[in-house]
Amino acid sequence: MTEPTLTRPDGSPVRVLIVDDEPLLADLLAMAMTTEGWSARTANDGQVALRLAREFHPDVVVLDVMMPHVDGLQVVSRLRERGNDVPVLFLTAKDDVADRIAGLRAGGDDYVTKPFNLEEVVTRLRGMARRHLRVVAEEPVLTVGDLHLNEETYEVQRAGHPIELTATEFALLKYLMENPKRVLSKAQILDRVWSYDFGGKASVVELYISYLRKKLDAAGPPMIHTLRGVGYSIRPADE
Repeated sequence: MTEPTLTRPDGSPVRVLIVDDEPLLADLLAMAMTTEGWSARTANDGQVALRLAREFHPDVVVLDVMMPHVDGLQVVSRLRERGNDVPVLFLTAKDDVADRIAGLRAGGDDYVTKPFNLEEVVTRLRGMARRHLRVVAEEPVLTVGDLHLNEETYEVQRAGHPIELTATEFALLKYLMENPKRVLSKAQILDRVWSYDFGGKASVVELYISYLRKKLDAAGPPMIHTLRGVGYSIRPADE
């Protein structure tokens, strides 16, 4: 079964920075991650990598160890010195234990030796990005457009206007906002919000979606959308 597209908490594509002094290899990895729905940038030396890390704000970095001038170990050390904790996957032709330890001590998170299996690298990057994005998303406030939901205080506001929700409406909205722009099926919603399958009573989802729509639409343009025969999604009103 194909894995769902991984996105940032705001629904935008995951960002990956690929750094390797072999342009063909960097482009190959970038193409693979673009196919995953990610946004990819490449660099062929450490100086450019450091600049792109500042400008592009990647969620994960693929970093070749052996590069001229500024090598991969120096790049990750400088990132950590700046307080940048982006996950780093090292690529190297060396398979020596001492080299792997050096990379991890410098601040790397994982290590793959060349030649490598492309599918394995993609899988590792997905796992690294998922863990990192989960940490980023652990803030108590979820935001989609002008809609804000505070998981700790159970407060919901849209454009500064408070919205009163029942416990079930709150749980449903929270699930939608945790997956902005993603179309969620009735079965997925039933399983997550009600914790069991209603069997033939999937209409309860339609009912609660209508409740939510009335309350949210009272404060602005529609945000919850229906894809007939598939499910529901929430997105900023200006998209």
